[in-house]
Amino acid sequence: MGIELVTTDGIFALDGGEWEVTNNIWLVGDDREVIVFDAAHDAASIAAAVNGRRVRAIVLTHGHNDHINAAVPLRDAVDAPILLHPQDRMLWEVVWPGATPDGELAAGEVLRIAGHELGVLHTPGHSPGCCCFHDAGGGVVFSGDTLFCGGPGATGRSYSDEPTILRSIRDRLLS
Repeated sequence: MGIELVTTDGIFALDGGEWEVTNNIWLVGDDREVIVFDAAHDAASIAAAVNGRRVRAIVLTHGHNDHINAAVPLRDAVDAPILLHPQDRMLWEVVWPGATPDGELAAGEVLRIAGHELGVLHTPGHSPGCCCFHDAGGGVVFSGDTLFCGGPGATGRSYSDEPTILRSIRDRLLS
């Protein structure tokens, strides 16, 4: 299984504030097909990195605007379903009020790509529907904003909760 990193720059907006951010988008798969983890800021750059491969799904780690604001144009460009945990639907609707994700992520679900299985771990705290994706065979976890460099993802804004994210990390990522 190959893992490719695409970075995009844009604005994270929540609770009346705006911050310039750089986001990581992960392409996971092989020469023929990939799963795209997160769709931030620039659908054209992400589609260019896909480079003609079949996109099995656009998987959103959570519903904050800086992880989903390129999801609909990317879906249109690569003809792939968008998957989001239902507890982040209210965040989705702020960015995409006239569109809907194509499917829902659920804890325990398995995403298969390039001979690997990525288990869906529901890790609320940064947002209610935050999810991580664990490839036990490859020893890899895609954590979105559940983990930041050096510690847990940010809390202290709408829909986030520090005790919840710490519990998620302890019980679902470190267990």
